[in-house]
Amino acid sequence: MRTLTAQMSNNGGAWRLYVVLYGVPDWPTVRWARTGPVPTVAERRRALAALGYEVAPGAVWSWTEDHRDPDDDSTPVVLIAAVRVRGRNGDAA
Repeated sequence: MRTLTAQMSNNGGAWRLYVVLYGVPDWPTVRWARTGPVPTVAERRRALAALGYEVAPGAVWSWTEDHRDPDDDSTPVVLIAAVRVRGRNGDAA
């Protein structure tokens, strides 16, 4: 089963979820108007479905943090969540 990566990020503003499609200029994206709380797993599932994707079987969300300036750990943190997804028809759409 071929899968893609979906990511959700927040750099201090609104949350956004997107499916990473290399070589494509505009990735499928959903934005939440709020800055908090973090979108629930159910909200993320609905957002992915609206984009035509679903979490791949057995995949779980993982979280990491980065900095706006990777060379300066005093800059604000950017939270990034990622999960493997597939097209709703069972492949990598």
